[in-house]
Amino acid sequence: MTGILNKDRLIVALDVPQVRDAEALVERLGEHVTFYKVGMELVYAGGLDLVRTLSKAGKKVFLDLKLHDIPNTVERATARLADLGATFLTVHAFPQTMKAAKSGKAQSGMRILAVTVMTSYDDHDLREAGYACSVRELVERRATQAKDIGIDGLILSPEEVGDVRAHIGQGLTLVTPGIRPAQSAKGDQKRIMTPAEALNAGADHLVIGRPVTAAPDPVAAAIAIQQEIAAALG
Repeated sequence: MTGILNKDRLIVALDVPQVRDAEALVERLGEHVTFYKVGMELVYAGGLDLVRTLSKAGKKVFLDLKLHDIPNTVERATARLADLGATFLTVHAFPQTMKAAKSGKAQSGMRILAVTVMTSYDDHDLREAGYACSVRELVERRATQAKDIGIDGLILSPEEVGDVRAHIGQGLTLVTPGIRPAQSAKGDQKRIMTPAEALNAGADHLVIGRPVTAAPDPVAAAIAIQQEIAAALG
């Protein structure tokens, strides 16, 4: 997707246990990071106020709550969350859930991202859960449904980005977790790529947590990733 500043393509995941830890990390990273992910762990520790604080400070926020409930609940929750100033909110890519979230965000500037298949899942995990299809097949089906419903973007593994981009075109924002710089550990991710590989495949934003937050020098790690992004995009 065009019109995205290179510096905004990196989304640092604030997957830390306390708000004070997140605040310290944001202060340390300073101007080198403009976009942050606030997920369930931090929200349950009081992180919703941090979303407001970051937004008012000019940072972009990806609120990763993966909503999934009956449509009325999703719609009303989305409406409340839209007041926080977040740029992105995630929901699971089930048609009823996506439709409800789209209604709930109404005319706010918040954008809805649908989670296709978690990056910690592989084909075996889907079979164990009762799905009679592969990860790629399920991702493509949910991507098609999201596009038809009018969802703003998708969360998907970088391994599926190329196929999905070819399938749905340029209309949806593609956001990829499971990004690991070349020397980083895989952790619990099963479907991963480097930043350059994911961008070249068609990703718009890269969600990166531990390679930055757990690095001996988070600032140096963030700068290196930003440099890799700039080099990949020319």
